[in-house]
Amino acid sequence: MDTLVIAGRSYASRLLVGTGKYQDFAQTRAAIDASGAEIVTVAIRRTNIGQDPNQPSLLDALPPSQFTYLPNTAGCYTADDAIRTLRLARELLDGHDLVKLEVLGDPQSLYPNVVETLKAAEVLVKDGFKVMVYTSDDPIIARQLEDIGCVAVMPLASLIGSGMGILNPWNLQIIIDRLTVPVIVDAGVGTASDAAIAMELGCDAVLMNTAIAGAKNPILMASAMKKAVEAGREAYLAGRMAKKVYQASPSSPTAGIIGT
Repeated sequence: MDTLVIAGRSYASRLLVGTGKYQDFAQTRAAIDASGAEIVTVAIRRTNIGQDPNQPSLLDALPPSQFTYLPNTAGCYTADDAIRTLRLARELLDGHDLVKLEVLGDPQSLYPNVVETLKAAEVLVKDGFKVMVYTSDDPIIARQLEDIGCVAVMPLASLIGSGMGILNPWNLQIIIDRLTVPVIVDAGVGTASDAAIAMELGCDAVLMNTAIAGAKNPILMASAMKKAVEAGREAYLAGRMAKKVYQASPSSPTAGIIGT
């Protein structure tokens, strides 16, 4: 079976989905179910997973027994801040060690600060975390993050929440070709065709939030994204035909035509 393997665990779905920006936890659950995702990201600073016992908890809508939680450091701008946030998440989730690290550079673009990301990754890996890391589409930085010991590298397709799709497929291809850990496109996906293209390039998975939660019909978009990721993966495994510039090739062969 063609499964996604992260930190030694296998997953049937290659679509990872965020849990923010939905109307309520009920819509969150409906979208996750429609997406088929098994791994869900949780912004520790923005989502209640037990920090406030007087408020509804995501843990009730998405029980950890049914989904793999991926706590993330959304909203962190320094390595120290990200490290503290993930240590808190580990306490709240009873020792859970699979996490998503993101250290942002500025609040306007939300572009990753790769210097702080590298610093945080080194500390977290040494501290026993299994780090999936959001980064730029720089192949050199991606390789350094793998060398540090990150279990997955997650380059952006375009800016977080922009919906601009994959703006630099060439850099993504270099990263895919050079890394041995899973490469997961994270940020910038806007619609189903973006997800399919990422998978056709050879990405191991796609992570998204706004593309689903920000759609007019999030549940239907979640279903579309599920199909797009599956189709893109199958197309990648099948191996597309070679492109032939200025050279036509009839769909029906001309040799051996039956005479009339």
